[in-house]
Amino acid sequence: MEDEKRIPTNLRTLLILEILGRSDTPLTPTEINRELGLPKQTIHRLCDTLMREGFVIRDTTGKRLRPSRRLRQMASGILFTSQFHIARHQVLLDVAAQVSETVNFVVPEEKGMTYLDRVETDWAFRIQLPIGSHVPFHCTASGKTYLASLAPPARKSMVESLNLEKLTPNTHHEVGALMEELSIIAKQGYALDQEEFMQGMVAIAVPVKDPSGRFYSALAFHGPLQRLSIEEAIAKVDVLMEASKRLTNAILT
Repeated sequence: MEDEKRIPTNLRTLLILEILGRSDTPLTPTEINRELGLPKQTIHRLCDTLMREGFVIRDTTGKRLRPSRRLRQMASGILFTSQFHIARHQVLLDVAAQVSETVNFVVPEEKGMTYLDRVETDWAFRIQLPIGSHVPFHCTASGKTYLASLAPPARKSMVESLNLEKLTPNTHHEVGALMEELSIIAKQGYALDQEEFMQGMVAIAVPVKDPSGRFYSALAFHGPLQRLSIEEAIAKVDVLMEASKRLTNAILT
């Protein structure tokens, strides 16, 4: 890295955020600094400033840093000003027309999986989870899709940190059982909610990845069991997977 004096402070902070944004795991200031080569006191001062301003937070170990909700909101805002939000909603409309159920675009945040965009079904009988709603990681199709995307050590750490509240008789409330299912999800490429979050509701979700192959969001649809069976949901998983690829391509626009 070039001599520190030749790099403006605001650019150094942006480089730190870029390094954290590229990483699949939280990083220590020392790990961040491997690319920057700044004096130890400088990298720690800049990281402290970013934490104080709410752009990064410490992970559960207290030693590593990861992007905060504020930084993710800023990234989402940048995408919103691009064509992505328009393309995203068009893809959701296409999926909804093919599956005839409510389609959701869901992102991970501190409070759980958050509904960022959706297209409601035309059916009068439907399950409403409005944009902005937060749902748990451990008992929703979108949440399990996110958990399954994590590397095994990070996945285990994340699951062990969760409150595995038993919301229905089908909810996984033991770490071992949930970890087994997440391993299957990671291999098959989709996750199911078999009345685990809400009795009478089933759902299916696939990951949407960014152009570098990292988890970006989940794309899902759900419906009441009276109208949508698990077998019918699985039969339509290719619709979600094709739409997921379209969304990945749209992120570049």
